[in-house]
Amino acid sequence: MKTDIQIAQEAEMLHIREVVSPFGIEEDDLELYGKYKAKVSDALWNKINNRPDGKLVLVTAINPTPAGEGKTTISVGLGQALNRVGKKAIIALREPSLGPCFGVKGGAAGGGYSQVVPMEDLNLHFTGDFHAITSANNLLAAMLDNHIQQGNALNIDTRQITWKRCVDMNDRVLRNIVVGLGAKADGIVREDHFVITVASEIMAILCLCNNMDDLKERLGNIIVAYNYEGQPVTAKDLQAVGAMAALLKDAIKPNIIQTLEHTPAMVHGGPFANIAHGCNSVRATKTALKLADIVVTEAGFGADLGAEKFFDIKCRKSDLKPDAVVLVATVRALKYNGGVPKTELSIENLEALEKGISNLEKHIENIQKFGVPVIVTLNSFATDTKAEYEYIRTFCEERGCEFALSEVWTNGGEGGIELATKVIETLETKESNYHPLYPLDMPLKDKIQTIASEIYGADGVVFSPSANKALKQLEELGFGNLPVCMAKNQYSLSDDQTKLGRPTGFKINVRDVYVNAGAGFVVVLTGNVMTMPGLPKTPAAFNIDVDSNGNITGLF
Repeated sequence: MKTDIQIAQEAEMLHIREVVSPFGIEEDDLELYGKYKAKVSDALWNKINNRPDGKLVLVTAINPTPAGEGKTTISVGLGQALNRVGKKAIIALREPSLGPCFGVKGGAAGGGYSQVVPMEDLNLHFTGDFHAITSANNLLAAMLDNHIQQGNALNIDTRQITWKRCVDMNDRVLRNIVVGLGAKADGIVREDHFVITVASEIMAILCLCNNMDDLKERLGNIIVAYNYEGQPVTAKDLQAVGAMAALLKDAIKPNIIQTLEHTPAMVHGGPFANIAHGCNSVRATKTALKLADIVVTEAGFGADLGAEKFFDIKCRKSDLKPDAVVLVATVRALKYNGGVPKTELSIENLEALEKGISNLEKHIENIQKFGVPVIVTLNSFATDTKAEYEYIRTFCEERGCEFALSEVWTNGGEGGIELATKVIETLETKESNYHPLYPLDMPLKDKIQTIASEIYGADGVVFSPSANKALKQLEELGFGNLPVCMAKNQYSLSDDQTKLGRPTGFKINVRDVYVNAGAGFVVVLTGNVMTMPGLPKTPAAFNIDVDSNGNITGLF
């Protein structure tokens, strides 16, 4: 069996101008990065912004397991299938972070015959967006420390610096560091921290902004520290906005590449969903909606994280209205949730399936709380059985969901026609009554408790003393009307990753809260979730190599 990277390297790609031409994009609308990738120019938006929007379909999933779910693979395969049945479809995805590429996953371009290409470029440096975000983030950090060194005219309290440096790599030793060691000219000695680039507020800002003016306003609102009076100090106060925007002037433009079947894919922005808001850029999604009949987008990790943030943050802030949701599961993952060891997932086990399907059930209920129709799809494996499929199909249909089997890994778009047909049928016959989960005028604590009880199924929330203090301060400073972005482990509905299925009788533990004033949401840290991941004992980097001809191996 061929690996993902072998399939991708054998693909015959079209010049990107040929891929986008049927969608009314001319070569002058592109800023080319070679033959197969490009950025969409600002001029294109001015040409198309008066067009009606196409339909928006979100792809999300159950909680991830070691058995695999294949959310990106389904997104790509569905886009290909929709074009096969006569719809003009575009896929809108996130860019992969280098951290997981070299850490756990080894790549994030889909899989099998449902991939976006050039796969190696996408998984590595791509068009340089993440480097630009990292540079802008660290420029602000450097200007902050330089301001303090040069006399601290803003009276910044060095014990209340909130801005962290970032790097797009899993590097646990940078979580907590000391800077300024050495001579007097080397700066003030203080504790500092790093986050991974995809958790940076600048990543969130880039993904939520509409244009350069919006970007600059949001950058200016970033809170970097508090002064001795307890008032926020912003990037605008440090006169950093113009220089940061200059670094981001190209990064805010959406990227466009292609799938193996030459379906356009707008891949732009990449915030993680477990520690950030987990959605691709608003600009990419809105541009795609003006060009296509149907746009297939994706939100990270399980629906308790990415989909909730898609509905409560991205859609609310950008006035997007999703028309349907595709919820991805696998027989193997459901059996894993039912207690079956990874080594035994290939064996039919209806009893474990009956137990583990409670995870899928909770995600169905959660999506229905937002008023959006749901289609459940199973990413098929050769070891699945007909009895297992029929049990899941009946389970879903009894809960008002459409159901479709997907074979897009093996058969590409052809293997997604059943799913594409169900999606089209849903779009044509079921009305979406999308609404957020909570109102913005609800107190911050109540918003957190609403998500914990309604989405996670928790019995309540335990706030640490520091979290209580931060919540009180943020509301006093006028940030109480912002949505909340929950940072939680992705493997469980609870904040304990060992609790699989549909756990009950638990509370969510909130250890800290801070505001991303530029992005426009309050971040809530739960359990032991980290904003800087670490590498595993056997990182994917061990298997990645490049030969004398420049061919990369080991990405998957």
